[in-house]
Amino acid sequence: MAGFGHSTHTRRTPRSRNRMWPRTGPDRATLGIIGLTCAVAGFFVLGIVLGPVAIACGWVAMGRRWNSGTVPALVAVVLGAIDTLLAVIALIAAASLGNGIF
Repeated sequence: MAGFGHSTHTRRTPRSRNRMWPRTGPDRATLGIIGLTCAVAGFFVLGIVLGPVAIACGWVAMGRRWNSGTVPALVAVVLGAIDTLLAVIALIAAASLGNGIF
């Protein structure tokens, strides 16, 4: 006997409340390692690009919270910010020198 809209063939338990989206992309641990790799590589090449990528990957890997407890993601955000800051300072210094134009 079905009651309150439940037939005999439908599930009575609600959907899982832990995740409400399909898991198709990389998980948080992988994003933290990708962000950390981008942050370290950004100190050597393309810091103006890899720094913000490291910040974004680390922030998403932390779940957009500071108290997530994932160390690689937090290190990726901090190193990405330092990397971006150093790249901007280098660009400002290169632009102020003029490189012999004037």
